[in-house]
Amino acid sequence: MDSNGISDLYAQIFSGTTGVISLIFYVVVVIGLWKVFTKAGHPGILAIIPIVNVIFLVRIAGLSGWWSLLYLIPIVNIVFGIIVAIKLGERFGKGGIFSFFLLFVFPYIGYLILGFGESRYSKA
Repeated sequence: MDSNGISDLYAQIFSGTTGVISLIFYVVVVIGLWKVFTKAGHPGILAIIPIVNVIFLVRIAGLSGWWSLLYLIPIVNIVFGIIVAIKLGERFGKGGIFSFFLLFVFPYIGYLILGFGESRYSKA
């Protein structure tokens, strides 16, 4: 596929309904993450930057930022995503079921609940 074909492919993917829906979900997750970051004492603006938000999310979950490199390894990234979701939920006083389903499976709902809900962040 030549470079013109690749740009046409990107234009088809991101210009239609799929692109609009993806953008809406991204904005909803960023809004939720912004509030989660501010509750945890980090600047909310970090939620907008795609790779930086993962690093700080891992740090908020109680792990070193370097652990976010595990997201680059196939299969391991799924397991690590579940671990981060559960640890993040624990930091906000939520249980494992909430963390798995609403922070890993449906993060666009879970982060809004954490950010705008009454849960408090605790470092311990």
